[in-house]
Amino acid sequence: MKLKKKEEYKKRACLYDSKVIAVLIKIWTIFDFPCGQRLIEILETETDNLRTLKEIICSDEIATQLKQMKSATIDRRLNHEKEVLKLKGKYQKKSSFLLSTVPTKTSSEWNRLETGNVQVDFVESCGTSASGQYVNNLSTCDIFSSWWEGEAVMGKGQHGALLGIAGCRERMPFGWKEFHPDNGTNLLNFAVYDYAEKEGLKYSRSRPYHKNDNCFIEQKNSTHIRQVIGYLRYDSEEERECLNDIYRNELRLYKNFFQPVIKLESKERIGGKIKRKYGRAKTPYRRLIESDQISEEKKAELSAFYQTLNPALIKRTLDKKLDNLLKIYQKKKGLENVDLNKKLSPSLASFSKVPENAVSVS
Repeated sequence: MKLKKKEEYKKRACLYDSKVIAVLIKIWTIFDFPCGQRLIEILETETDNLRTLKEIICSDEIATQLKQMKSATIDRRLNHEKEVLKLKGKYQKKSSFLLSTVPTKTSSEWNRLETGNVQVDFVESCGTSASGQYVNNLSTCDIFSSWWEGEAVMGKGQHGALLGIAGCRERMPFGWKEFHPDNGTNLLNFAVYDYAEKEGLKYSRSRPYHKNDNCFIEQKNSTHIRQVIGYLRYDSEEERECLNDIYRNELRLYKNFFQPVIKLESKERIGGKIKRKYGRAKTPYRRLIESDQISEEKKAELSAFYQTLNPALIKRTLDKKLDNLLKIYQKKKGLENVDLNKKLSPSLASFSKVPENAVSVS
């Protein structure tokens, strides 16, 4: 069989010229860029109306052609315009004042031998839906000592973020020098920026899409938030108050005074492998006591307070409060008589937390 040459093939007649496509793009833009299947209905019902309102100017022939177009043809004819819009969005420069003012900082640039350098982040308790108002858990961690504080706020507003930062800062046994969020707007906004300016705090941020820049707090998000309260949706004031009771009392004491943390001391590349050396595991409290980063008066105050603590009692109280949090959630959902750990399917049960395993070693 002899193949035809390129010039021997008949070209398909173009039914819709550039004038038709120009009007099609105009209508597509007016109705917020619908797909071809939805645009068919719009073309049939709204073309004449738009001509009457003088929003589009076209002949009767063009209007008839628009009403005859199929969905696949519409999508095919709009492909070029879609690519143009993508390119415009891709290369559009960000003009945010904060993004150009707040400096970025990587994990390797931190002074890890000095207290007061704190990484902060929000962990959402939205369950499987991010709609509406729900609890956001503010998590803060000192880089040197790994001292952790948490606060539960409702929603993503600036006011709640400021109250959470102030509460966590007040409970830490040392002053803050710098705090470092990611690029989320609940912590990267003008209200928090003004707060840092007034309090004389340095304010830096992570690079976009680089979680390792905030690696210290990302670890605590897992061990101090997710492994403790799980992934359920908490969206009531009663649940928020219960979470704050846990964060402000038992959880911070249990984690900071009795949970040792292993810290990386050095790493060396040997051929194709990286050899890491870790220091001895110590609790955040022990790291502060053995350092020269806090005053002798503060050390004596912490030591005296440490002597009054009973880790077994703290653990039992923490488990009871976590069990109470789960009961509040069950009551809200009308599941008072349901054991979430046994009755739910494995995929749904993963969103709840077994109180007995609520706290794990960092």
